[in-house]
Amino acid sequence: MAEHAISWRLASGLALAVVCGLASPAWAQKPTQADAQDNAWRLQLTPYVWMAGLNGDIKPLRSGPTGHVNRSFSDILSELDTAFFLTGTARKGQAVLHGDISHALTSDRSDLPLGLRAKASVKQTSAALLAGYNWLESGRSNLDTMAGLRFWDVKAKLAIDGVGDVQSSASFIDPVLAGRWRSQLASRWSSIVYADIGGFGVGSRLTWQGMAALNYQWSDGLFFSLGYRYLQVDYRRNGKRLDFNQSGPLLGATFRF
Repeated sequence: MAEHAISWRLASGLALAVVCGLASPAWAQKPTQADAQDNAWRLQLTPYVWMAGLNGDIKPLRSGPTGHVNRSFSDILSELDTAFFLTGTARKGQAVLHGDISHALTSDRSDLPLGLRAKASVKQTSAALLAGYNWLESGRSNLDTMAGLRFWDVKAKLAIDGVGDVQSSASFIDPVLAGRWRSQLASRWSSIVYADIGGFGVGSRLTWQGMAALNYQWSDGLFFSLGYRYLQVDYRRNGKRLDFNQSGPLLGATFRF
């Protein structure tokens, strides 16, 4: 009974951290023909918020049970301690570099049998680096094709008052293939469709995601984005399991330098 309770608290905390911090595509501004001929690097940075819920199966310990998690974004937000999410893109001519980093710490306290109190906390970090080529299809649309690596590190800890604590961790690296299509809709409006797929049994069994966003140009160096994103992750290694999907609206602000 105690082992089941401990494993489930870790599973719940692990779900909260994973939903907050998985890598996100950049809302890249369209490169022009002049940009393609320019030898200088151009940079854009996007802090973002992804208002996603989580649904899936989590097994943080080899000896523990598998817990099914179905949580809304409001559930996750109420237990979030700290979070930092940033993605960026650099361009030089038609060369493209894309990276993102996320970090989140969540915790939750609850009662256990026998009058015990427990605190479950999870720290999650993910980082990705991709490189590729921009295809200038026309004056109003373009395509980035990229490949790279995504690193994941999740640490879960459950401390029981007066008893001790138990910890679990999972770290792995996924190869990733990605594509990003951007279209100019009007003078200040554009759209982006992004998709990537990775894992292939190297780190996770499989990860894939899709995102579509509408962008508004506020000024020459500032853009706002509103969209929707879906993510699927299937990781199973050494008795641990992360098999879940996330979906929800997103909001970002891109600063171009």
